[in-house]
Amino acid sequence: MRDILPPESGRWRRFTDVFADVVERAGYGQLITPLLEDLGVFTRIGDATDVVTKEMYDFVDKGERHIALRPEMTASVCRAFAEHRPTTPWKVFYSGSNFRYEKPQRGRYRQFDQVGVEVLGADDPNLDVEVIALAWEFYRALGLRQVTLLVNSLGEPDDRARYVEALREHFVAAGDELSEQSRATLERNPLRVLDSKRDGDRTHIEAAPQIAEFHSDDAASHFAAVLAGLRALDIPFTIEPKLVRGLDYYRRTIFEFQGGTLDSAQNALGGGGRYDGLVEAIGGPATPGVGFALGVDRTLLACDDESVFAADPVVLDAFVVDVTGGLEAVALTAELRAAGFAVDRGYDNRSMKAQMKLANRSAARFALIIGDDELAAGTVVVKPMHGDGEQVAIARSDISSHLASHPPQN
Repeated sequence: MRDILPPESGRWRRFTDVFADVVERAGYGQLITPLLEDLGVFTRIGDATDVVTKEMYDFVDKGERHIALRPEMTASVCRAFAEHRPTTPWKVFYSGSNFRYEKPQRGRYRQFDQVGVEVLGADDPNLDVEVIALAWEFYRALGLRQVTLLVNSLGEPDDRARYVEALREHFVAAGDELSEQSRATLERNPLRVLDSKRDGDRTHIEAAPQIAEFHSDDAASHFAAVLAGLRALDIPFTIEPKLVRGLDYYRRTIFEFQGGTLDSAQNALGGGGRYDGLVEAIGGPATPGVGFALGVDRTLLACDDESVFAADPVVLDAFVVDVTGGLEAVALTAELRAAGFAVDRGYDNRSMKAQMKLANRSAARFALIIGDDELAAGTVVVKPMHGDGEQVAIARSDISSHLASHPPQN
């Protein structure tokens, strides 16, 4: 975990604002869920997943309730749906922190933020297309161009069950040729073996059966409709038969976005898919659902690599330098801020020289200087801090209109 300082914190806020702008235009409203949930909300996402078995921060609180910091948001959204029973289709978006006790890597921390959307109450494949398209549009809005979309379908639950058994038989036959880690994973969830990047596993993964061989007619038809929709929107994609998701609740459509500038072992920017049985598992009615979550850290790393969506420092219109005791700075900064200008000032009755150093460091467009002479005359010296402009004395009552008549140059 770590602190996020200015100006990087401002970039995080803009990141969420851009995301909200994209998805709100598609009818999604913001949902804010608690950081803490009953442990059962998350154990229902799959007892065979590392998220549940190894990575959750869970504890018993003072009321003897077994609770957990949320490791992901989809289960919380489904819990909220089951509890409040909103009208369907329910289209929501979210942003915020999640927590997993996992090995920190570049772009992966134990407290990490995501943005995402979920739609509950419709199983139309065109909704899968809309969800994918929203993420694609968001990446474009950030300026990213080296993003790859991978898609796959896990089929219906029966299809997936038959596929998992076929994978189990295939990997068991490999015996000790599989890495020790993959043999342990095989015991819990054969699908997760497909995620291994270890050299010793690669040959066996490449030779493994493919999920498409087990698709029912309905699953195949649904997937074909999703692909047709992506082609209609000119969204490039690659069908990746080995693509799986890290949580057990997915079925039918799954997808992942990868950053082309990132190391291949850590290049997943986000992803999602369809999870038609999760609301029911949490205790609600049988309800189809589809959505995605996008990682803030990894996506911003990709932005850095592509030199887009940079962190912007706070831009001040003016910095008030008051050497008459400070009350004039109090009044002038309040007046200008109320008029919509970004203004800072010096403190602690520092000297003119010290306050001018602060003004230079602030990168403000103007220094507004008030000394004894200006105070007596009812004026303020306006000193441009950039370019060749000359400083002028302006009536105290005209400062706001003077700043307005000299807007920032783009």
